[in-house]
Amino acid sequence: MKPKAALKLTVDILMTLSLLFLMGYQFWGEALHEWVGAGMLILFFAHHILNLNWHKNIFKGKYPAMRILTLCMAFLSLFAMLAQMYSGMVMSRYVFDFLPINGGMSVARRVHILGAYWGFILTSLHLGLHWNMIIGMLRKNSPLKQTPKVCSVMLFSIGILIAGYGVFAFVKRDFFTYLFLKSEFVFLNYDESKILFYADYLALMGLCILIAHYGSKLCKRRNKNRRRTEMRKNTQSFFEM
Repeated sequence: MKPKAALKLTVDILMTLSLLFLMGYQFWGEALHEWVGAGMLILFFAHHILNLNWHKNIFKGKYPAMRILTLCMAFLSLFAMLAQMYSGMVMSRYVFDFLPINGGMSVARRVHILGAYWGFILTSLHLGLHWNMIIGMLRKNSPLKQTPKVCSVMLFSIGILIAGYGVFAFVKRDFFTYLFLKSEFVFLNYDESKILFYADYLALMGLCILIAHYGSKLCKRRNKNRRRTEMRKNTQSFFEM
């Protein structure tokens, strides 16, 4: 693996781990939550710096449905991160306590809830849209270049089971309430098992990855079929002339 590609993958893995860590605020305390949040902000900017070519090419080329979807997802993730950055600084009691910010705690709390929960969903969907690329990078550096059909079926079945549990976790963790700010306070169970908590959030992430990954595959297939239909029509029109 090329050094830049390895660095990109490392940054993305650290961002994903940080995101999962931050969702478990009740287990680690406010100070550590703030420091990891600040670290994730640095990783987020590093991610964008490492993908400068993507930014340079935003206004180049055509915009099929898949590219529009990827762009929208990237910008929505950016807004969610900026919302968390702003609200985190306002509420900070450790990392950004030196900033002369007074008031605005009530608004910042609401913005932080929205940023955190939408950020988790959007980042997971963003991962799903790039899942082929991630698998391709890992496969390129693996001795096994092709996955046997039986393994592919097994992995798909496991993915479906994880996604099914993710739906249960979405309801259990009351995501709908926090995504649409039906409550200004998040219920935190300080006594629950860390293993079960992170199993729920990993399943939720798996659900989003599966939806985005297979949704993008379906979208690409439809575009291919549409192009083939157009080519057939053009060929028929040519011979009928």
